[in-house]
Amino acid sequence: MNPKLDAIKQSDPETYDAIMGELQREQNKLILIASENYASPAVMEAQGSVFTNKYAEGYTNKRYYGGCEYVDIVESLAINRAKEIFAAEHVNVQAHSGSQANMSVFFSALRPGDKILGMDLRHGGHLTHGATVNFSGMIYENVFYGVDKETGYIDYEVVREQAIKHMPKMIVAGASAYSRTIDFKRFSAIAAEVNATLLADIAHIAGLVAAGLHPSPVPYADFVTSSTHKTLRGPRGGMIMCKEKYAKSIDKAVFPGVQGGPLMHVIAAKAVAFKEVLTDGFKAYQEQIIKNAQRLSNELKLRGYKIISGGTDTHLMLIDLRTKNITGREAEEALGLADITVNKNSIPYDDKPATVTSGIRLGTPALTTRGFTEGDMAVVADIIDKVITGHGQPNDSANVEAQRQRVKELCQKKPIYV
Repeated sequence: MNPKLDAIKQSDPETYDAIMGELQREQNKLILIASENYASPAVMEAQGSVFTNKYAEGYTNKRYYGGCEYVDIVESLAINRAKEIFAAEHVNVQAHSGSQANMSVFFSALRPGDKILGMDLRHGGHLTHGATVNFSGMIYENVFYGVDKETGYIDYEVVREQAIKHMPKMIVAGASAYSRTIDFKRFSAIAAEVNATLLADIAHIAGLVAAGLHPSPVPYADFVTSSTHKTLRGPRGGMIMCKEKYAKSIDKAVFPGVQGGPLMHVIAAKAVAFKEVLTDGFKAYQEQIIKNAQRLSNELKLRGYKIISGGTDTHLMLIDLRTKNITGREAEEALGLADITVNKNSIPYDDKPATVTSGIRLGTPALTTRGFTEGDMAVVADIIDKVITGHGQPNDSANVEAQRQRVKELCQKKPIYV
């Protein structure tokens, strides 16, 4: 890719250099962060378009500004394509992020102090599922479910017991570091039993759901939220799907509830990304994501790594590093020196703080976009293992450099944006 950034280069060389540096970073490193991906040139062109100039408070054909005839077109395209992809009754594409999508749902369906039952952040949940440092934990009362200590799986009977004990107003199903299939139908039954609404947060697995490779929560949940990047491979942003009976309250919660003018350039990019989801190749891409994740997981297991829950059904895995005499933070730093980008991550029942952690989270969406297949993942696993097992050893620097060269060869064979 050779972006035409002549105007930036001339007017702001410092920012130009940072952009080009980021392009080189993405080109020359193996990105294994589960929540990251490479948006297509078409998506990025839409996001960098003249729609960035336009205010469009309100909704299609009901704007508070004039001159919205073209933004109405792209917002309608994004909505209708999302409805087609997910078989949703109502879609709002204005949320600036997955977190703000969740905030909008809470504001539409809850009052301050209402009780939420969500997945514990330390067990793979998300900040917006009730973490005390987040608005969801500050405004609402929160109780949590997690995963079984032995299996690493969600125990739905324990979730049910928690729901009956605490009688939450809302149950949140979804995760940011859980690698197994989520039973949304079971969550729906639990919510119905305690007269709670159900929010399904599919930010991580939306691409898998869109491709029919993970059960959809749309038939079962009152509200479904998602980011639009990650496995969907769109621009960074959010969206909300809901039953038609909630449409007015959701739209009102987004605007004017938590946002003002929507980011129309991002919505245009969402429309482009959703059209890409509807192409024939998207399902094959999602299938390869899963194949790559499972191969990477299995290769690491062969090298003595403990995978939380024993493997993965999705695009990600959580690695317990306690048997490898290295913390998550140390592993992240060591792999970074070898040009492999990962994130440290708490594991269930972790005794280390979130700034240190006992684990790392790995995901395959970005490498799969580059064209990596199962054979490449075996090489990636070997590189990761050699960096981690060599950490702190006498020849550590030489080993890291050797693995860095292997990374370079992989990146050169399968560049981004060709």
